[in-house]
Amino acid sequence: MACTVGPEPLGDGGGSERPKWDNKLQYLLSCIGFAVGLGNIWRFPYLCQTYGGGAFLIPYLIALVFEGIPLFYVELAIGQRLRRGSIGVWTAISPYLGGVGLGCVTVSFLVSLYYNTVLTWVLWYFLNSFQSPLPWSSCPLDVNRTGFEAECQASSTVSYFWYRQTLNITADISDSGSIQGRLLACLAASWAVVYLCVIRGIESTGKAIYFTALFPYLVLTIFLIRGLTLPGAVEGLIYLFTPDVQILQNPRVWLDAATQIFFSLSLAFGGHIAFASYNPPRNNCEKDAVTIALVNSMTSLYASIAVFSVLGFKAANDHGRCLDRNILHLINAFDFPDQSISRDDYAAVLTHLNASQPERVARLHLEACHLEDFLDKSASGTGLAFIIFTEAILHMPGAPGWAVLFFGMLFTLGLSSMFGNMESIITPLLDMGLTHRSIPKEVLTGLACLLCFLSAICFTLQSGNYWLEVFDNYAAPLNLIIFAFLEVIGVAYVYGLQRFSDDIVCMTGRRPSLYWWVTWKVVSPLLLLTIFVAYIAVLVWTPLSYRAWNTQYARFPSRQEKSYPGWVQATCVLLCFLPALWVPGVALVQLLAKHRRKQKDTWQDRRPKLQDGGAS
Repeated sequence: MACTVGPEPLGDGGGSERPKWDNKLQYLLSCIGFAVGLGNIWRFPYLCQTYGGGAFLIPYLIALVFEGIPLFYVELAIGQRLRRGSIGVWTAISPYLGGVGLGCVTVSFLVSLYYNTVLTWVLWYFLNSFQSPLPWSSCPLDVNRTGFEAECQASSTVSYFWYRQTLNITADISDSGSIQGRLLACLAASWAVVYLCVIRGIESTGKAIYFTALFPYLVLTIFLIRGLTLPGAVEGLIYLFTPDVQILQNPRVWLDAATQIFFSLSLAFGGHIAFASYNPPRNNCEKDAVTIALVNSMTSLYASIAVFSVLGFKAANDHGRCLDRNILHLINAFDFPDQSISRDDYAAVLTHLNASQPERVARLHLEACHLEDFLDKSASGTGLAFIIFTEAILHMPGAPGWAVLFFGMLFTLGLSSMFGNMESIITPLLDMGLTHRSIPKEVLTGLACLLCFLSAICFTLQSGNYWLEVFDNYAAPLNLIIFAFLEVIGVAYVYGLQRFSDDIVCMTGRRPSLYWWVTWKVVSPLLLLTIFVAYIAVLVWTPLSYRAWNTQYARFPSRQEKSYPGWVQATCVLLCFLPALWVPGVALVQLLAKHRRKQKDTWQDRRPKLQDGGAS
């Protein structure tokens, strides 16, 4: 009887015509591949290092238990029960919530544009890794071929290759520049790979996911084993995980932990709803939700160890070279014999000279060489992947091989996330029956990928990196928080927890425990509402600015802080709320349609009475 409580699946989305996963492993890998993305590699380690090392795990685990897993369970359960994409699910729960599904599709579309652009850059680096020496290992000659490029000498080889030879970036977002042909070709190739993998939906992605989801774990393991054998690895890991409990008093730590869990699990995109809709009705979605969420979090920790073992090696290398420069100054200034001062003896020698000849030492302007300072020079996002880590790879024996592995891992990692993004778009469109049955799925998928490719060409402009940062910062975060809040409210208070609980009994064979009831009804909504308010406060108090790569800047190679022009600020605000506008828009349309139907019914009820009155 519990199996008939919820709405029945749509004709096109359910029944024998709906595709099914070949096996349970295929489904789990697809969800893990969608959840585990680039953020696990270049965002979580940075947050963990920035916010007190091991202390950051405390708010992270709290957010996982009371926000991440409960919301994840909701998405898997409603997708499996109703067997529809995001639009169909929320329209079935309440026509007034149909805007949530449309908003999820819009966010997935916007995210796909810039996410695959990152894969474009990864592909460019991957292709350039098949040469020795690596192209970012040395500065190119200038135009006259009499010396090296001044911009490269003023910054670094890795920064020059990234900002000039890859992006050819402009100094201002208002200066769009021209389309970069090499990036356009890589963008077309990236979208072609995505299309070939998602061409038949889960029938094709289910085959590719075995490689794209598992290959990153193999590469991470290889990097971990190699990284732990490098000098400085232990220092890097100690620095990463040494807890600083005092930092937990900073509210920003808790906000970043909550949002990291939120985005790491890819909640509110609609991809997990789509994936779950292809499950058999009796699948244990509770076990799936807990398993996938834990695997995702453990992957973040695993990646942090692998990344910081290599970054610790880089820091030790940079620290050693800093000492060598100071030692050379001391040898030249005090006429010491060559190689008479080792790195281990440097501190003792410097202490002796400071005590005996402090004036001469002060005139040398020696660098401050502290290992902790070099460990602090970490970064997140593209700065970690294309600058910090590429420089670390240069110092590893067999650098081209490590570069191929690293960028191959990033590409497959991002590709499996793109499967979920595209499924978030295509599955709802198919469920809505927008195309005639004679038009094959391959055509609709091709049109979706073509539209995404054409829309993403703007990111191949010389100012494309600035615009990608705009989309990354403003297109998704606030909208996803709003949609997640509406999702849990829709299930707990509109659909009803009792009905939802009956559906879960039907699917899993057991009723949700008190933990699930409390989190769905009280804890998760309050937590999401708090995150929403805090996020709005952060947006209001944070200036709308960006950091430009400007060779004319007085402090170059430091990036110049600039305020966005007014029209770009308007774009930021529009991106913040555009997808969410579907929610009140659809609700208003439904309200007006209901009002019109009510007026029509009233008119039809009165019409026979008027006719009867005229006849008498």
